Amino acid sequence: MAGFNHTEGVVVHRGCAARNNLGAIVLAAEDVAVFRGERLVFRDLGFRVPAGGALLLAGPNGSGKSTLLRLLAGLVRPAAGQVLWNDEDALNDLVLHGRRVAYLGHQDAVKPGLTVMENILFAASVSGRSVMTALTAVGLEALADLPARMLSAGQKRRLALSRLVLTAAPLWLLDEPTLGLDIASIERFGGLLATHRAGGGIVVAATHVPLPLPDAAEFRLS
Repeated sequence: MAGFNHTEGVVVHRGCAARNNLGAIVLAAEDVAVFRGERLVFRDLGFRVPAGGALLLAGPNGSGKSTLLRLLAGLVRPAAGQVLWNDEDALNDLVLHGRRVAYLGHQDAVKPGLTVMENILFAASVSGRSVMTALTAVGLEALADLPARMLSAGQKRRLALSRLVLTAAPLWLLDEPTLGLDIASIERFGGLLATHRAGGGIVVAATHVPLPLPDAAEFRLS
């Protein structure tokens, strides 16, 4: 079972696909079902999120939050239903869809043998954006030359978040993004989320704790 509340511009639903007149819809799922092995994780799930919208996935461990994020990223195929981008099948071309997505999972993907700066140089080279701008955005500019193995767990998470600054992907899929962050870092992260949404970006995040995403809809899995 899953419950929901919705805010203006975001609609989540169970059962048959819901249409609305809220304007251009960017990301959508229609009557989605997913299996993990032989176990049905969820079925008949759907939502529509416009540019600038945010959807929070809530629920206990094992309820399917991470699986849903992986589905939206194209890492899992639905057993039924569709993931849509501008009303087209988003998963029909995974290379194209991959360019739309910035996915942050539980792992920070930090290489301990590289410096803080070296860990995000490749992302910066792909995007053409500034490494120091990204590090400054997460408060790590003073540690740019420090070996990543010397970072605390919270600092490693902030380094992982800095890659979001370097991407032009409109869809951010975030799995427990504030794990290990202190209050100041969460507030700073809230600024990144607000900037992304103000530019028309979409955020879908799985969380057990409140996130700095004002007016986000919540979809609870159970």
